Amino acid sequence: ATKGIGRTQPVNWKDAGEALENEELIGCQMPAGPGKDVSLQSYLQYNEYIVYDTSQIRLKYLLMGKETEVPVLLNPATGSANPAASLSALWVYLHPALEHIMKSPTNYPNGKAPSIDIGFYSGIHSACYNYFTAQSEASNATARILESNSTSGTDLYARLDRYFADIARELLLGTPNDDFELVHYIVPCFNRYSAGAQSVNRLLSYVNRHYVKRAVDEDKGWLRLSDVLQTVAKTATPDDTRQKISSRLKEKRMDELKRWGYEEGGSSELLAAAEASAEAASPPDRIVSVVSLAHRRFRTEFFEPLLAIPKMKGKPKVKHKVPRAPGPGKSGPKGRLARGVKDLLEREEFDEQNRLYLATSLANSLGAAGIRADHPLRRKLDKFVAPAAQDG
Repeated sequence: ATKGIGRTQPVNWKDAGEALENEELIGCQMPAGPGKDVSLQSYLQYNEYIVYDTSQIRLKYLLMGKETEVPVLLNPATGSANPAASLSALWVYLHPALEHIMKSPTNYPNGKAPSIDIGFYSGIHSACYNYFTAQSEASNATARILESNSTSGTDLYARLDRYFADIARELLLGTPNDDFELVHYIVPCFNRYSAGAQSVNRLLSYVNRHYVKRAVDEDKGWLRLSDVLQTVAKTATPDDTRQKISSRLKEKRMDELKRWGYEEGGSSELLAAAEASAEAASPPDRIVSVVSLAHRRFRTEFFEPLLAIPKMKGKPKVKHKVPRAPGPGKSGPKGRLARGVKDLLEREEFDEQNRLYLATSLANSLGAAGIRADHPLRRKLDKFVAPAAQDG
């Protein structure tokens, strides 16, 4: 079994026998007062006990309780300050909402992100609009066109990128030491992070409409002309028209999306999911939507360190090396996540339904974060999940 540590815990304890005047309970400890936030790096709101083999459970008591939802974040008082006056002023206004959405603990299985006050929500929309508008007007007034700042909003986008990277690193620091517990940590962790990222994506929709869309139009998106130009150039002829070359570029884009699960003629939801994964898999210099920016940082700062194979600094010199015995070696996967998946898929006395759920959820998380389908770990998970998916 595994104990999941939550942020809200009892701080003081008392003897249950004395408190309830029951001699049979003397020596048992019970919380003295409500739980308090102990400020742990955890997405669980309360402690949980996870038992992997249901045959080990003997149910004796059933308690009914009502969980208090995370309160809505109210609109902070800004006084006469203008949140759109500068990047620092905008970030000071925006940061509490991001912290609430991305970090507030929750015990919802799908990691539902907490809400913010509708007035605060509208205020952030207005502040972003005014900030981008002021930047555009200042750029036109000074008549300066610099390559590094040709699109207003670069500074805010870069700040968001660093923010998501910091959160992903914090989550990586909270990973359990036991490899088997690693997958149990990652699945709810990514679900919560992704739900928060999608909520921030909606909150900062103006960033996508104003900055990201313009950057994509300027060939700064996840798929650039330089990525496909070499392929197109090999098949192009002097008689090819611009329209024909453009058609080949679209074909190349479609080929990329098919690698992420899209099938030609598929639904708009399937197309959006494939493009989001392709965006998350892109290099850090590519401009992508806010939610894909968050998923990309989860890949680079969380998944990739866990997938990496430690490098040995040097091989020790042995004068009299003992020859290896014939037969298959016992060495297993060297990456932490690979070891955790191996333990998950091969451990005996484990609930099969829970095993399938964890494997499926992890495979989906890897894909959403931009880990390609031909990665060995994704192939292993997809191979395990495929039979159950075919059975429906």
